[in-house]
Order: sequence, then C-alpha cells, then structure tokens
Amino acid sequence: MGLPPVAEHLNHGISNQPGRFDRHGHTRGTFLNQLSKTVHAILKILSEQKDIIGSRELSRMLKLHGVDLTERTVRYHLKILDEKGFTQVFGKEGRKITKRGREELSRSHVSSRVGFILSKIENLSYRTSFDIDKGTGEMVVNVSYFPENDASEAMKVMKKVFSSPFVMSDRVVMARAGEIIGNREIPEGKIGIGTMCTITINSVLQKAGIPVTSRFGGLLQVTPEGPKRFTAIVSYEGSSLDPHLIFIKSRMTTVNDLVKHGEGSILASFREIPVACLAQADEIRTKLKEYGIGGILAIGEPNSSLLEIPVGLDRAGLCVVGGLNPLAALEESGIDTTSAAMSDLVDFSELRPFKEAAKDFA
Repeated sequence: MGLPPVAEHLNHGISNQPGRFDRHGHTRGTFLNQLSKTVHAILKILSEQKDIIGSRELSRMLKLHGVDLTERTVRYHLKILDEKGFTQVFGKEGRKITKRGREELSRSHVSSRVGFILSKIENLSYRTSFDIDKGTGEMVVNVSYFPENDASEAMKVMKKVFSSPFVMSDRVVMARAGEIIGNREIPEGKIGIGTMCTITINSVLQKAGIPVTSRFGGLLQVTPEGPKRFTAIVSYEGSSLDPHLIFIKSRMTTVNDLVKHGEGSILASFREIPVACLAQADEIRTKLKEYGIGGILAIGEPNSSLLEIPVGLDRAGLCVVGGLNPLAALEESGIDTTSAAMSDLVDFSELRPFKEAAKDFA
C-alpha cells in the first residue's frame, strides 16, 4: 500500500500501526519520526537566521543537523511548511520562519530537545564575537516583551533592578512594536527589551583559552552578607527548556525584595573551570567591569564547594547572575512578560545604559 502525501502525515501526526510499511520496509512510524526530525531541523535553522534563506543554502545547512536532502526535496518540505503557515515565502529569495512556526518549533520533537539548552549555550558561545580587549563585536541577548500599557510601571520596577549588582549589565537594547531586536520583531502592543545573556561570560572565557562547563540554572538565595546558597537548580544537560524561564513563570523569584530590603532569591547559573585558570578568570572579571559587565558574582576555591554546590576534581565553581532578573521582577509585580532566553546576537555598540534607553519608553 502506497504512502499518503507527506502533508497528510503532518496533519494526522505519527502513526505506528502494525503491518503498515513504506516502500523501504520500514514501519510508517519510523518514516514519520524521520519526517518530524526533518521538519524540526528546517524550522530550527530558519529560526536562527536574520535574513531570508533559500533552499540551496538550507540544504547545505541541514547537513550540519544530520539531515541530507537534495535542494528539490527541501523545496518540497518548504511548500508544506508554507501551507501550514510555519514559513513565509519571499519570491525566489527564499523563506523566513513565521510566529506560528516558532511556536511549533518550541513544542515539537521534545525528545530531541533534551540537552537542547546545553547545546545552544555551546553553539552561541562560539558565535559570540565580543572582543574583551577592543570592547567591540556581537554578544547574545535575551529578548523579552511586556505590554505597552504597562510601560510606565515596568520602567520603575526595572530601574531598581538595573541599578543593583544583580544584573549581567545595565546595558540594554529596547524597541517598539514592529521594530526588531536581533532577528525578532516586537509584536503589536508590546515593548521589547534585550538584556545581556550569561553566555557572554562563557564566550569571553573560552576565547581566552579557559574551558567552561555550564552545569545548571537555578535560584540563588542572597542575604545582606552576599550570595548564600542555591535553593533550586535545573541541569542544562537534562532540560529542553531554559531553567530561568521556568522559575520566572512559576513566580519563584523575589528579586524585588532583594533590591528593596537586601534579601531575596534571584536567577543565577553555575559554571565550572579548571583550577589552573582561576587567576586568569579573576583578571577577566575585572576587565569585564570596564565595559559595565559585572555578571560574575562569585569564583570558588580549588576543589571546594561554592554556594553549597560541589565541583569536580581540579575544578572551581563560577556563579553568574541571571540576565533575566529584571523580567522576573516584572512578573513579581504582576506585569506579564514573554521571554526568549539566549535569543539573538546584537552588536555591543547597540546596547545603551537602561536609564538612557528607558527615557524613550516611560
């Protein structure tokens, strides 16, 4: 029995009915699992592109995802994605992913996204071009939205957070509806803000020859004496979602309490570096502060726990403040937010101090 059209497979989902085989002798479920992987890979590549991309370039890039398709086959899949509203056609130039396509990407193929966050961190660390000696280049930002009607209150809340030590940097990029941050267009009725991502730290350390292991994102308890301990953690290796987004939407942070009263729980992440690199890492922390980047909250001692987190042999811990703490403060204040953590690359020159940027939106 011949297979129905691919579009029908996509509409009806994966089927594993016994005795139903394709022309290669594989069960229909096997065929559809491969199809799901292909669609997921196409949408993932499109989501990472600022510009329109054609089928030839897409075919080349798919090979990096372990999907070997001819240009003609790629066009076939793209036609299906067009029909489902996941992609938009721009004549002969190619396609771009749509909002609906991004939503599908965020929900689909969950098993393949276990460990996705760790892979994303490693990929973006490599792509970040910020030069610590020149103070130039691209860095990763988290792109977030909040209602335009809440702008005045939002600016008041975030101002206190950006004036504290509990942000990666006070430098941001902001945009109105229809404008773009990185490769993301700000939705109607929203204001967008790009906050510096912790991946910046990974990139700078790695470019200096320091291997970095990203272990988890978590909630960090802070007292008037300083950071005390992690009270909740989610491993990057075993997660398909950014841990900090989970904590934000669960209203588990108390960022506002911290900036007002000196005690609370904030977003932070934990890294490990070799003990041989400790002195160099401390020098880099000092250098970053010259550019208004103060994300490293604490560097541990050799082979010793940091903030109650044990480390590996000949390793030391590194605690980095979460880039989304200002957005967590908005959620705590009852202002709804949407965030894409580790979202897009933005040139450092586009970032402005929050107080300066906020004047145009208050």
